Amino acid sequence: MTTTDIRFSRQREALANRLVAGLSASMDTLGVWLGLRLGLYAALARIGAATADELAATAGIDARYAGEWLEQQAVAGVLITDDAGRAADERRYDLPAAHGEVLLDEVSPYFVAPATYALAGIARVLPELLAAYRSGAGVPFAAYGEEIRDHIEQLNRPMFVNDLATSWLPAIPELHDRLQADPPARVAEMACGAGWASITLATAYPKIRVDGFDLDPAFVERATRNAAAAGVGDRVSFTVGHAADPKLVGEYQAVMVFEAMHDIARPVEALMAARALLADGGCVIIGDERVADVFTAPGDEVERLMYGFSILHCLPASRTESPSAATGTVLRRSTLSNWANQAGFGQVDVLPIENEMWRFYRLATSSRCVAGRTPSTR
Repeated sequence: MTTTDIRFSRQREALANRLVAGLSASMDTLGVWLGLRLGLYAALARIGAATADELAATAGIDARYAGEWLEQQAVAGVLITDDAGRAADERRYDLPAAHGEVLLDEVSPYFVAPATYALAGIARVLPELLAAYRSGAGVPFAAYGEEIRDHIEQLNRPMFVNDLATSWLPAIPELHDRLQADPPARVAEMACGAGWASITLATAYPKIRVDGFDLDPAFVERATRNAAAAGVGDRVSFTVGHAADPKLVGEYQAVMVFEAMHDIARPVEALMAARALLADGGCVIIGDERVADVFTAPGDEVERLMYGFSILHCLPASRTESPSAATGTVLRRSTLSNWANQAGFGQVDVLPIENEMWRFYRLATSSRCVAGRTPSTR
């Protein structure tokens, strides 16, 4: 065989193997989705090691399905079994404590189980995606159902609870200090989703008032319930719609946008609205995907994941509005800076906040930000 033939053979085999491995991984993901949605992991965490009949009785599912799911989960390495050689109806299965944290602990930094909901939500709209790709239209956010809302809410919540007020904002000392000072500061959150960033802010900084805005009524309902349950409903409000309300011009010391700029159909207009909301010396804080600065192929794991979300969700959802920037998930640093400059921000800083998935920006109209301190250089 020639060198060209050998290279061709290896490339062919590598891609074929990768597709088969991807199918297996997708099946594992949907198996986890079943366990979450049916409460099977929660049942095992509650009763301990169980047979298929015991799990079925506890979780309220069919015993034959319980047995097959338990075997699949053990083969996939998610659950453990006491003795694989036992008869199927006698075999007991258990959820390791470390895996329980990943699958069930809703505020753990390792709680990534909600990632499975994204795959299920995308599966709901596959026929609509085919039609959208052919027509150039979009797929409405609502079409992805509660699965995509659960994915966004539950996957991001641990980051907000664990990091927002303990490491992200302390990395912006002038803003961190202002949120603790008098007179009480006001903060707006654009595209607030289920409200956990706003709720965390109000909990960590007891003096401030937070107003959240989102175009999705179902998210606003969730956010309102979450704030009430967290005991901050008197200082946090959520509104359906854009934040571009003339009554709010000049009211806020900070406007925050987390993992949403890439989804906004008219980002320059949105940033202009955010700038109008700022009081003198205020700033906009943005957290969005930590993608590469330039297109590179092949890309790393983060780039692959973000492009996956882009072709299957973010780009189709953003194209339901017209006109639309149709950015997709892959929002590069230069694109965000260009939007900010068009919106009238004279200062665009990348903040020194460590996060595997997000990059953070501070936008201000001048070098004076909140307390008169000079922001760090880009």
